[in-house]
This record gives sequence, structure tokens and C-alpha cells, in this order.
Amino acid sequence: MISKCLAIAFLAIASMTGAAAAQTATNQAASTTSATTHKEGEWRASKLAGVDVYNEANEKIGDIHDVILDRSGKVANVILGVGGVLGLGEHYVAVAFDKLKWVDQPVTSTTSSTTSAPANAPATTPAPDSTTRTTTGAATTTTTTTTTSASTRWYPDHAVYNATKDELKAMPEFKY
Repeated sequence: MISKCLAIAFLAIASMTGAAAAQTATNQAASTTSATTHKEGEWRASKLAGVDVYNEANEKIGDIHDVILDRSGKVANVILGVGGVLGLGEHYVAVAFDKLKWVDQPVTSTTSSTTSAPANAPATTPAPDSTTRTTTGAATTTTTTTTTSASTRWYPDHAVYNATKDELKAMPEFKY
């Protein structure tokens, strides 16, 4: 009689434990919505620090020094470093994240070169497989260039802010 009661108690406990474990696994799967891969348009905040900032005239006016989040995890401000040399004497200003225009393509140069190569300069020819071949006499050097898309870099190429460097330096300094 005691062995029957122990067997029934053991089966009852085993069935409750299995149901509880299954319920816990289901609740955990439903409550966690973690990302498993990078999605286009998502950037790593650690990679935004150091991104150059240009104005509408393609003049570099500073770079991103820091990203400030609010309590909900949304970006409140971006701290721009303006002026200075090697981080010394930089003036930090806070600008709203939505005031920056993010660009994935490199900055286009507005200057053009009209110099011609000397007669003894090596000839460079682009190859169809994104390599550049330089020929000097009998020797040929092949340089492979790879392009990285913004979706695999996890950060934009640069940002554009509608201000001059002097206007940014005149803004109140951000204090940490």
C-alpha cells in the first residue's frame, strides 16, 4: 500500500515538474525578442563615435565624440567635437540626433585635378574584377580593392549638419 502511494506521488511530481518546465520554456521564448542578425538601418553606437560630420558645403566641421541616450534607450543627443588637434582643445556641443542627416556613401570631392602624369609614370588600368594593375616596364603590380557596404559596416560613412565650424564653436559647450 505504501509503495502504491509512493509510486503515485512520484508520478504526480514528475508530471508537474515536466509541465512547469515546458511552461517556463514557453514563457521565456515569448518574453525574449532578441535579435539574431544585423538589420539594415541599425547601427552600432560604438561605431558612431569618430564618424566625421560635414556641412552642406562638404566642409568637415567636426566628428562625433559620443552618443547620449535617455532612460528609454532612445538617442537624445549626439556630442560633436569641434576644432582642436588630436583631441586637445576640442569644443564639445550637443546636437539633436534628428538634426543630423546620415549618409552611407563617401563624401564627394568638389575639386578636380587637371595635372597630367609624367611620361615615365607607371600606367594604371582597372581590371573587371575590381583590381587595379600598375605596369612599369616589365613589372606589373596588382592591387585588390574591396568595398564594404554600409549594411556590413554597422555605421554610416558620415553625417551632415547644417552649420559652419564657427557656428558650432559659438554654441554652448557640453559638459560631462
